[in-house]
Amino acid sequence: MRELRLSDRVLRDARAIIEVGDVLDAERWASGWLGQTWVDAGLSEREPEHLLCLEVVGRASTQPSPHGLAAVAALRRVAPAGEEQMLDGTVAILAESQPAPPWLHAPTFTPVRAWQATDVWDSERVLFVEYGTTRPDATGHTLMAQILEPGGTMIAKLGLLSSGAAEHWARLREPDEVPMPVVERPVEAVLADLAAALRQTDMYWPRPDDEDYVEIRALAWARCREYLPDWPDVPQVSDDRRRELIDAFLAEADLPVPAGAQPAAGGAGVDGVRSLGDLFCDYGEGYIAPGPPAWSPGWVGGFLTDWLPRKAFLGPDQRAALPDTLRRWLRFALRQRAVDPRWIEPVVAAVETFLPEFAAAVDDESSWGPAKQIAAELAARGVDVTDKAAVDAVISELNAARLARRLIEE
Repeated sequence: MRELRLSDRVLRDARAIIEVGDVLDAERWASGWLGQTWVDAGLSEREPEHLLCLEVVGRASTQPSPHGLAAVAALRRVAPAGEEQMLDGTVAILAESQPAPPWLHAPTFTPVRAWQATDVWDSERVLFVEYGTTRPDATGHTLMAQILEPGGTMIAKLGLLSSGAAEHWARLREPDEVPMPVVERPVEAVLADLAAALRQTDMYWPRPDDEDYVEIRALAWARCREYLPDWPDVPQVSDDRRRELIDAFLAEADLPVPAGAQPAAGGAGVDGVRSLGDLFCDYGEGYIAPGPPAWSPGWVGGFLTDWLPRKAFLGPDQRAALPDTLRRWLRFALRQRAVDPRWIEPVVAAVETFLPEFAAAVDDESSWGPAKQIAAELAARGVDVTDKAAVDAVISELNAARLARRLIEE
């Protein structure tokens, strides 16, 4: 027996949407099929959704039917950019000979209001976009997206909720949950934020396979694609601002702030604490979207269990000073952002939570990045890092050794 192609399954399933009264049900159906073909595609498959649309159009045109017309029309409402002409042409041809589904000429949904709820650490936000309808027999709805920042911008959840969902948000939050007040924002700004987050989330591999994300992804893209912003510039913290932050931290910690003090390779005194402060700023600049002072429990976890073990080589005194210095930095940084003390303590408590994983990872040389491996080798050989010739010689030797090992393994 011939195995059914995905397009065959789509056309068979399209019988379920021929008579639906609300076009949103048809959009959700098509989005689900497009999402399934997207998440199942291999890394080398660049246009799985285009291929699905092409196959469905081919099958529906070869054997015209009411459910074929419904399938193509539903795909047209949420299909990726570039498919419009092919799908519109097919719908026009099929509609001449096949009975049309009742929602065929339903207008597109119009966004009428939008809101954003952000936690006190700027590490999570929830977007709400409310859509109205001009049909007397249909109701509006709200497109919702939960976006997480620690570890990189990612949409954790997508959903279609009833109208007024944003207004009920505050009532649904438990008293002991982190505050996430809802603020109304311009529709265009929220849809641009959603589009940028979709772009980032789609770049992850393996592809996110959360059921809601897969089902609603194509529909969400169709609603916000025209608002997709350019790639943002990477925010830079000036050297002066960095020095101001670290000097203020040292002063608050009741440590002297010597003029022109430079980070030291080790030691838990002023220079040792300053060097750890530099690491906190390095991580904040590169990985914390709102900037170095904006820490959360998730960002603490990323710092201790991933970034620090891979990127930094700490001397014994620095390692000993790290837990207490990080706790003090977190309190200092979050006070800079005027975070309520009640919500500073969960961030500080995360240090204790993730320290065991840090201790296990920091000595695992297999997880070290190239820069850290070189730094460790230089330290082990007692090489002066300001001696360029000596450093270059060690790097050349290490590269030659790696090449030799690869040749032997092959």
